[in-house]
Order: sequence, then C-alpha cells, then structure tokens
Amino acid sequence: MIPEQCENHEGWLARYNKGGVTVWCRAEECNTVQKLKMRITCKDVRADTVYDVLHDTSYRKKWDTNMIDTYDIGRLTVNADVGYYSWKCPSPLKNRDFVTMRSWLPLGNDYLIINYSVKHPQHPPKKDYVRAVSLLTGYLIQSNGPSSCTLYYLTQVDPKGSLPKWVVNRASQFVAPKAMKKIYKASLKYPEWKRKHNPGLKPWMYPEQNTLPCVSVADLTLQRADSLENIDESSLNEEKAHHSEEED
Repeated sequence: MIPEQCENHEGWLARYNKGGVTVWCRAEECNTVQKLKMRITCKDVRADTVYDVLHDTSYRKKWDTNMIDTYDIGRLTVNADVGYYSWKCPSPLKNRDFVTMRSWLPLGNDYLIINYSVKHPQHPPKKDYVRAVSLLTGYLIQSNGPSSCTLYYLTQVDPKGSLPKWVVNRASQFVAPKAMKKIYKASLKYPEWKRKHNPGLKPWMYPEQNTLPCVSVADLTLQRADSLENIDESSLNEEKAHHSEEED
C-alpha cells in the first residue's frame, strides 16, 4: 500500500518542487487533515544509512531541532514497537505529541517503515500538549545503487485543531521540504557519528539487542481522532507567530 502510493502520482497535486525535493498533496484533501507525500534523492548516502537514521532515537536528538522529546515505550514483535514523540509548533500554536505503533521491514535493498497512532494506558494525553493523530505515516527508502537512494515520506496527520490556512500551507511549502533536507543532511553525517556512539548497537536490525519491555497488543487501542479534544486555533495570525527556525 505505502510503496504503491509513493510511486503512483495519479490524483496527487504537486505543491513544491525545488532543490531536489518534491512535495505533493492529494488534490481532494488539501485541507487540515491533508495527505502529504515527499521525495528527495539522497546522493552519496546508502539506503541502509537512511534507514538507520530514521530508527536511531539517540541520533534524532542531535538533528531533529523541531523535536521536544522522543522515547521508545516497548516492543510488540521483532519488527514492531510503540513510541512517543513530541514536537514544537510555531508559537502561538500549542505543541503536539503522538503515541504511535511503528513497524519496519527490509525489502531486499529497499526499506519500509510505517506508523499510526495508538492509545497506551500509561501514556495518556498531557495537559501542555495537543495529542495529534497519525492516521498513516510511512517511509520508503529505495536504493539507487551502492551510494545513492531515494527517500519517500507519506503522511496523513490530524493535528487535532482547527488550524489557520497559513499553517496548512506552510506545512507543504516550508516545513515538509525542510524536514526532508534535514534527514538527508543527518544521513550524510551519521556514519561518522555512529562510529563514536555504540557502533554495533542497532536493535532495529538485531532483535537480540532490544531491551525494551514487552507491550501486549491487548493494552493498545487505535487512537481515534474524535475521542480527543479539538483545539480551535484558526484565528491565530501568521504575523504574530514566532517560528522556531529561520526559513531558508
């Protein structure tokens, strides 16, 4: 499902195409709960390196400047776990967080990672965050040979809020392309970083290294958007917003 959606552009509307990054949205879904698809070609980066970068939570804290916190909650199987992620939204919007179930699969020389939101009894919504919902998020990493790959990122997220139009537009025009470029830059630097930080530790590849507590599927339920509080931020003015980073 994810690979087909990544590679088939029928019904998708290109919103951004610059600097090696393309961003599409579904033509009929260019609203708050929009489905976005991004693609970047990563020259001088192996597919398995990008795969490692997307898994390595220790390294994410080094390069993901929009992240507030992330941690693994527990494992379900050898290739599925549950985790927490929170990220900074431009002020005065409230910050968002997620609890998601993630699964991954090597496909020969290519790799697939997908996640969607779940409810975990020990990780309920926090008062200082808006609990957002990942309806479906996926990464497809396609190898283009020994030293190049293409990264696709497909995401449909309900931010649980009536967001102003400028926020929705900014997501496809600025936030999404910058996120892809960050992953690419982080991937270029990862091999050197990993050599100095537990180089043999890759529990996403070697399940015997996984020390997370086991999570029972019975403890999890699908996180439905309509069960969460909806925050109306539609009247917030872009001129008054403070962006966490300079737009480059």
